[in-house]
This record gives sequence, C-alpha cells and structure tokens, in this order.
Amino acid sequence: MIYVGIDVAKDKHDCFITNSDGEVLFKSFSISNNREGFDELYRRIEIVSDDLTKVKVGLEATGHYSYNLLGFLVDKGLLTFVINPLHTNLYRKSLSLRQTKTDKVDARTIASMLMSDVNLKSYSDTSYHNEELKSLTRYRFDKVKERAKLKTSISRLVLILFPELEKLVPSLHMASVYALLYEFPSASKVASAHLTRLTNLLEEASKGRYHKDTAILFREAARTSIGSDMPAKSLELKHTIKLIQELDAEIDEIENEIKIIMDEIHSPILSIPGINYRMGAMIIAEIGDFNRFETPDKILAYAGLSPSTYQSGQLDSAYSHMEKRGSKYLRYALFNAAKFVCHWDPTFSAYLAKKRAEGKHYNVAISHAAKKLVRVIYQLEKSGQSYIKSA
Repeated sequence: MIYVGIDVAKDKHDCFITNSDGEVLFKSFSISNNREGFDELYRRIEIVSDDLTKVKVGLEATGHYSYNLLGFLVDKGLLTFVINPLHTNLYRKSLSLRQTKTDKVDARTIASMLMSDVNLKSYSDTSYHNEELKSLTRYRFDKVKERAKLKTSISRLVLILFPELEKLVPSLHMASVYALLYEFPSASKVASAHLTRLTNLLEEASKGRYHKDTAILFREAARTSIGSDMPAKSLELKHTIKLIQELDAEIDEIENEIKIIMDEIHSPILSIPGINYRMGAMIIAEIGDFNRFETPDKILAYAGLSPSTYQSGQLDSAYSHMEKRGSKYLRYALFNAAKFVCHWDPTFSAYLAKKRAEGKHYNVAISHAAKKLVRVIYQLEKSGQSYIKSA
C-alpha cells in the first residue's frame, strides 16, 4: 500500500510518500497550488504505484485552501482522507514529546496516520460534491441573517418617522408597506400625498388587498402623527428597503439552486412532515456522507447536541448542559426543524408533550425532539426508505 501525506497551505502544499514497509519513496517535497503542481504530485504517485486502488492520500481539513486539490484527487479516483487538524496535532504529540511542528513534519505525520489506520473515513465523491450544497445553505443562512438585521433597522426608522403605522398593519415587513414607505418615507410625506396616488400604490403593491379606505386611514394617521421629519432618516429608510428587496431576490435565487440539488439527491429527509427544502438541505449538507458516522450519537456529538459531562474528584455534575460545539449550522437546522416536525407529526407532537409534562422547559424539550429527529433521519438515510407518518 502507498501512503501520501499532504500538508495544505495557500500557495504551496508539502507532500510525503511512503509505503507499508515504512520505506520513504519520496522525501518531503513541495508542489505549487496550481495545475502544474497537481500534475507533478500525480506523476510521482504514478511512478511509485501502477495500481491507484492501492494508494491512500491524506490531507488536513483547511477550509477553502484544500478544495481544489481535494477535487483533483477525487476526480483522479484516488482514495482520499480529510483529517481534522486537531487529530493530526494529537497524533504528532503522541509520537514524540518534542515540540516539533513544520509543514514537512505535518506531511509525514499525515502519512503515518494513514498507515496506522486510526479509524479514518475516506472522502467520497458524494462528499466532495456535497460541498456545493453546504456552500449554498451557509450562504443563504448568512443572507437571511443580514436581512433580519436590516428589518430591525426598518422597525427602528419607522418608530422615528411614522410610529403610528405599526399599529395599522399586520406587519411592517410587507410588500405594500415597503412600497408605501419607499415612495413616502415619513409621516409628513404620507400626509401630503395625493389620495389617488396613495390608493393606486397600495392596491398595486397589495394585489388588491388594500383599497381607498386604507389609503384614507394611513393618510389621516400621518396627519396627526408624532413622527419626526428627518430627511437623513427618510433616505436611510429608502435605502434599507431597497437592500432588503435585493436580498429577497438573492435569497430566492439561492433557494432555487438548493431545490435543484435536493431534487437530484432524492433524500428521504423531505418525507418527514415539517421539513422543507431549506432545512432539509442544511441538515444534509452539514452531515454530508452518513457513512462517516457509525451511530446517530456521533452525529449528535458533531452537532454539539450531546450533553456535556463534568466530573472532578468527588464532584459529578447532575445537570448536564448541551455542549454547543461542532457545527452551529447543523445545530441551528436540527433545532428549528424539530419545532416544525413537532407541529406537523403526531408522534413527535406527543413526544414533545411528554417531555413538557415531565417539567422540562420548552427549549429543553425541543432539544430532546431534535435528538429523536436525528435518529429518525439517520435510519431513513441509511435505509433509503421514506418516513411513514403515524395515523
């Protein structure tokens, strides 16, 4: 068997190649992070092995620095392992008490880890292409978070410019309200607006829901409003509304791409009542290859949903808290998906009620439901079967 250890960096990668007998086939060498460098690495691998199925390649998980090289290796059909840098560090320390860390040493350490076969899982082609779904779901998460901050700004600005409006509509964050505030971004401007123009604007933006009587209501409220007439705040309000509308369009586009991938995957996770494309995609993307996890508990630990343990001397904590380590995105998706599943599925609804009856806080009860949900998802993904909703 041939073992290739690679320490990944931004501009270059350090490599080390050895065999099962511990014979050094290529001492530590560096390749450039470009096509020539990748081809050079592959050429050296071909020199030492004419059977690529007998080659194992390992590299550390270093975010975007490793994406291109990882894709190259997977496309070449090489059995590739992505290793957590923490594991590499611990393994290196277990080999020697000396504080030695260089890129060349790390490459050799990774090759040694592959030789020792320390319970490593290979990075499949599915795992690599799953990165696209992860990128999309995380990108959407950030965009939604950004939009939420802007919506908070809208509420703040309306409180200054036209505070009475909030009590006249179900929500400030409606297309009709945004259209109104974009054209008339203060109470004084609404108060002086022509009634016909105001009526037409509201009817068009609300798709016929609001009529002349609503326009009169808004204008009368504006004429007696305590809102300040501040041009700077009005300009900020207009720009914030425009930014939100742009984000809406971007999020719609991202969600469309997510749906396309999810339709290709045909994941049984979507058969669970309450899990839509967005949450389902985030869960699938963050977990990745389910074969990497031997049990559902490993996924819980990865998400940071497993209880922490504190024991020191005679003290043994009886009240364990959630670890909150691991993937915050997976934890967020599971927690929120569990809320909807508990609402739409009778089995989960009864389970949540049982936990609440035991005196658990709502969030604690939901965390228990999320753990149950992980076990269900794990079984569905491993078996390929759809969820069967109880009567």
